[in-house]
Amino acid sequence: MSHEPRRALLIIDPQNDFCDLPAAALPAQSAASGPPVRPALPVPGGDRDMVRLAEFVHRAGDRFSTIHVTLDSHHPLHIAHPRWWIDAHGDPPAAFTTIRAADVRALAWRARNPQWQDRSRAYVDALEAGGRYALVIWPEHCLVGHWGHNVHGALARELDRWARDRLTTVDYVLKGSNPFTEHYSALQAEVPDPADPGTQPNRALIDALAAADAIVVAGEALSHCVASTVRDIARFLGTAKIPALTLLTDCTSSVGGFEPFGKAFLDEMTAQGMKAACSVDLFA
Repeated sequence: MSHEPRRALLIIDPQNDFCDLPAAALPAQSAASGPPVRPALPVPGGDRDMVRLAEFVHRAGDRFSTIHVTLDSHHPLHIAHPRWWIDAHGDPPAAFTTIRAADVRALAWRARNPQWQDRSRAYVDALEAGGRYALVIWPEHCLVGHWGHNVHGALARELDRWARDRLTTVDYVLKGSNPFTEHYSALQAEVPDPADPGTQPNRALIDALAAADAIVVAGEALSHCVASTVRDIARFLGTAKIPALTLLTDCTSSVGGFEPFGKAFLDEMTAQGMKAACSVDLFA
């Protein structure tokens, strides 16, 4: 007797700071409330990705037994934010600066707090030794407690509706709060901190995905957090799980300037059996 497949929807970082929202969708502010609120790290196409994803959840949400939503959750002081570093003149790096291990060893970039210098150098060394992404300095983004940390409005409404209709909860997974490491993948930080379980493999999420017969993936950004999460799914669950993965290609985009990273990921994983589909076609 056949059973309905257990499907999981995995949504990566569908947050305001990653969406190129139109002006009409931005918070209204008075002159006394400070500078205008804007997405800190908008991914070109991110807003339309999330609108399409919201429409998909509205139409096909009842096909899924679980929905997991990861949330990039940073503090202003973070190793991938400008305030962490200074050059020989005491100036911080510009956003999108790449800091490599050789730069830190040559003191072209130093930790602003001298007590963090050795650990910062060890971090960039570990990134290179592990074949991870080079350290890129991002604008401060997805700060905990700020508007940019929130889920895109259209998608948030559909997730709430799904939870009410099914009498269940969406599984929200926070990542990125340890200031000493990036946390692109939802399953593990770039360089796990032995003293911080939150940077170690997320066994609860790994086990939940392992229990699913099919996993549909969407979110931002294709070039970084989506790619890292899917690669880690294959690493932790084994290559036999890759054919169970379907990426919604019209609900994810790459960070501007990093499009080759997204293409390389797609080529790599589809060659290993990951499916790619448009949201309008899946379960049509």
